[in-house]
This record gives sequence, C-alpha cells and structure tokens, in this order.
Amino acid sequence: MNDFSFAMLMPMMPELFLAVSGMLLLVLGVFHGDKSSSAIGWLCVLAFAVTTSLLLQNSWVETKVLNGMFVMDQFAGVLKLLILAGLMVSVALSIRYIEDEKMARFEYPLLILFSGLGMMLMVSANDLLSLYMGLELQSLALYVLASIRRDNVKSSEAGLKYFVLGAISSGMLLFGASLVYGYTGSTNFIVIGDTLAAGLSVGALIGMVFLLAGIAFKISAVPFHMWTPDVYEGAPTSVTAFFALVPKLAALGLLIRVLFEAFPTAAMQWSQIITILSALSMGVGAFAALQQDNIKRLLAYSSIGNMGFALVGLAAASPEGAASILVYMTIYMVMTAGTFGVVLSMRRNGVALENISDLSGLSRNCPSSAYALAILMFSMSGIPPLAGFFGKFMVFKAAVGAEMYGLAVFGILTSVVAAYYYLRIIKVMFFDEPVPVFEKGAPFVRRLVVGLSVLFVLVFVLNPSPLVSISRDAVSVFFNG
Repeated sequence: MNDFSFAMLMPMMPELFLAVSGMLLLVLGVFHGDKSSSAIGWLCVLAFAVTTSLLLQNSWVETKVLNGMFVMDQFAGVLKLLILAGLMVSVALSIRYIEDEKMARFEYPLLILFSGLGMMLMVSANDLLSLYMGLELQSLALYVLASIRRDNVKSSEAGLKYFVLGAISSGMLLFGASLVYGYTGSTNFIVIGDTLAAGLSVGALIGMVFLLAGIAFKISAVPFHMWTPDVYEGAPTSVTAFFALVPKLAALGLLIRVLFEAFPTAAMQWSQIITILSALSMGVGAFAALQQDNIKRLLAYSSIGNMGFALVGLAAASPEGAASILVYMTIYMVMTAGTFGVVLSMRRNGVALENISDLSGLSRNCPSSAYALAILMFSMSGIPPLAGFFGKFMVFKAAVGAEMYGLAVFGILTSVVAAYYYLRIIKVMFFDEPVPVFEKGAPFVRRLVVGLSVLFVLVFVLNPSPLVSISRDAVSVFFNG
C-alpha cells in the first residue's frame, strides 16, 4: 500500500521537493536572519536546479493524481521547465541588486520560490479548485514582493494597488467558477468539457467569461491591465524583472489548459473574446508607451503589447496557434531577461536609475551594454532575422491560417508603432550626448544572463526547429483526443 501511495505521488515529486525545500530554507532564514539572504538566494537557485532534474526524470506521459485535480503531461512538463528557468534567472539577477539597495531580506528569494511553486501547480491544474489554489499561492507571494521595500512609498503603493485589484480579479474568477460548477455539476475540466459538449448553456458561458476576466488580469491583458504600469514602476527593479519574466507565462499556460480542456466546444465564443483582448492589448501597449520616460513603465506597456501578440495565437484556437504561444513566450522571456540584466546595472553614485534619458551616450561610456541592449530592442520590435521577428511571425501565421486576417494586419500595424519606442532607446544610447557613466563592476551572473540572451536572439533563426517541435508536441495533448 505504501509503495502504491508513493508511486501515485511521483508526478508531483518536483512540487513536493520544492515545497519541502522552501520550508526548510524558511527555518534556516529565521535562525540566521537577513544576513543569510544571499546564501538562501543561491540555495533557492540550487533547489530550482534539483527540481528541474526531478522534472526531467519524471515521466511526461499523461498522469492524473489527487482525484484528477493534478495532471502531469507533456504540456505541463515543458511549461514547468520554462518556469524553473525563469525562477533561477530571477533569483540570480536579484541577489546583488537587493544588497546594493539595502533591502536584503531572507524572505525575498523564498517568496519567489513559493510563488514559483504556485505557478507549477497552476499549469498542472485540471480542476477549478486546484486552479484557484495554485493561482492564489502565486499571487499572495507576488503581492508581498511588490511591497517588500517598506521604507519606500512607491513600493508600498504598488503592493497595495496590486493586492486590491488582484482581490477583485480573484473574486471574478471565483464567481465564474461557481457559475460553471452550477451549470455543469463539476469542477473537473474534462467533465466540464464533456458536459458542455452535450449542449452549451448560457450560464456556463457567462461563467467562462468571468473566468477569462480573472485570468486576463494575471496576464495584464487590456482592459484588465491597469495595475501593470504602476506596479512595474513602484516595485524594486529586481521584482519588476521577475514579474515580467515568469508569472505571465504560467497564467498563459493555465489559460490554454482551461480553454482547450474545459471549453473546447465553446471555441467560437471564447475565440471572439480573446480576439478583442488581443487587439486592445496590442493597441494600448503600442500607443500608451510612446510618451513614457521611465524605462520600467515603458517595459510595462511593452509587456501588455506582447501579451496581446501572444493572444493572437490563442485566438486562432488551433494546434498551430497554441504552439506559437509557447514559442513566442519562450523568446519573450529570454529577451526580457537580457533587457532587465542591463536595466539592473543602471546605477550612478549608489542610486538605481530608471529614466530613459539616463542611457544617453551609453555607446561611448559602455559599448558592450549599449550594443547588447540595442540587439534586444531590435529583437523586441520584430526586426528580422532576430528571434523576436520569428516569434511574431509564428503567431501571425497561426492567425492567417485561421482566416483571422484583420487581427493579423492590426497586429503588424501595432508592431510597427511599437517599434518607435524601442528604436527611441537605441537613438538615446547612440546619438544623444553622454551623461556621467554608470557604476562599473556588474556581477558575473548579470553579464552572463545578458550575454546568453543576446546570443540566443542572434542564433535562434539558424535552427528554430527544436523549439517549434517541442511546442507542437506539448500542445498535442489537447488535440489528439
């Protein structure tokens, strides 16, 4: 009986290991205090690496445990690998930053760890209850991270705004879940899908809309984006980097699973909603960023626009569209990691800088950072043959394949508009008069992240097939049945 129970828990072994590691490190931090924050940070990175090893040893054949509430399959496996990679990069980038900013606390890396645990549970959720538990475990940690700098008014304001608006979105999601349960008699995605296949009810569709609204908040899709610029600006830059890197990937993975497993028969209805969210996000992301002077606010609107591009693939409601989202988000995550690696190095006289004008003349003061950021900005704007172009090409190709020509054309037009503010950063770095140089001595990890990001962006076009193939295999779990 014990062997059977252990075997049943094998699909959850990465999550169980991460949870136990987090609790042990929490005890260690309590005994050693904030002076152990750096050591606990690197131990968290080690925990993520071991979790990755456990995940790779796990069978990715579809397996359900906890009465079908938790599913481990190829889609969850691929997303968890990306999440763990993002978590490792986020913690590694932040360790030196929080020391420089005199905000080193042992809880910081642990909050990232527990939010990562929530994300891993989210992408394996196969039930409305496990969906909500994973989402809230992630969100509660993020609220605290946003306001972790208690002596800073902007950080406290960011955390409060995020918490209040997040609570509203959670309420909408729960209301939608209760409606879906009321009209289908189940919280299990597969049972909901089978029930709705026999006939779509208006109540269940309304519940689906509320579910979509709740998840749309997590990915900052317009019109549920209002928290993003303020939280990105107010939170410490290392926290902003984490927000931009990982949570939206997990929320998009959750959204894909919910729509393709619980509501496949309502594809015509939810595709229209996703199309509207996508178009609004691309438009607001492109035009609202034009007047931004704070680079973190600019990157916030950039992330809103990028979520709009990713949703183009989801609106297509096809295998090709779902695969294009994974390709796009992987590329976006790498580009964002490199960009924030440079932004975190923007320091002068011990003060972190955030304005675009602070980059003036960077090409003469620090050519390596300037050229790295220029390559990443060209990629984000979709200039061929860089990786960012290929990501956009994939989602637009999926939209054209689904005969959504209007959405694809609108996406291309907003991409052209968005190119202005990316190119503006390049113009400031290469053509404006130099300002005093940034502090020297960026840590090795930060330089490594930037270097690998630039290398990926440059060479991806030489052989994009492995990522495309992995993405197609991952989403095939939703279409083979």
